Amino acid sequence: MNDLPEGVRLAKRVAALAGVSRREAELLIENGAVSVDGVQAMLPQSRVHDHQKVAIAAGAKPEPLVAVTLLLHKPAGMAVDVAHRLLVAANHHEPERAGQRFVPAHLKAQRCMTPLEPAASGLIAYTQEFRIERKLQEDAGVLEHEVMVDVEGLVGPEVLARLERSPARVSIGRQSEGQTGLRFALKGARPGQIAEICDRVDLRILAMKRIRIGRVPLAGLAPGQWRYLFADERF
Repeated sequence: MNDLPEGVRLAKRVAALAGVSRREAELLIENGAVSVDGVQAMLPQSRVHDHQKVAIAAGAKPEPLVAVTLLLHKPAGMAVDVAHRLLVAANHHEPERAGQRFVPAHLKAQRCMTPLEPAASGLIAYTQEFRIERKLQEDAGVLEHEVMVDVEGLVGPEVLARLERSPARVSIGRQSEGQTGLRFALKGARPGQIAEICDRVDLRILAMKRIRIGRVPLAGLAPGQWRYLFADERF
């Protein structure tokens, strides 16, 4: 047989093993439910030999790949148009909540919906989901962003009162010698807006980190790490 030396298509082997159609076998593979010799296999067209062990995860179903939303902690100093390069398997946050099987297709065609200026760090949302994209677009003007901003010097009551006349709710989180940590809560935030507010009151920004978008927090993600947005989370 001509195909024996080079093996058979993985999808064909899975179809025979699971008793499903070739397309259903491809869906099982694309969903990350198939392993070859203990290693997750993602390409239906890859070839396997008779001596190789092909296994299918218990309970796996041949369903279309579900679109997902990803949350990334963008490091300071990185432009948002290159931050998507951090969406790789090695940067997946662990421990991740059980029940979400990672597949490389989750990292493809992700759209950044909540950009940040290069100097800022913090939470960015990427999505493949139409409903999430529409939500973030339609509610962009009312969605609250919480940002921690370190500024040079001590912020007194007069400057704080001037800040409170801006579109943001501003409070002092901490003060130490030579700098103040401010908390900004701002609806409809856009890149550069907080810098403009601080410029008006002659405050020099030292660092800025977005820690929340709507009801979704940054908590638990180190710079450069990403995680899934889960079904019970709402922006």
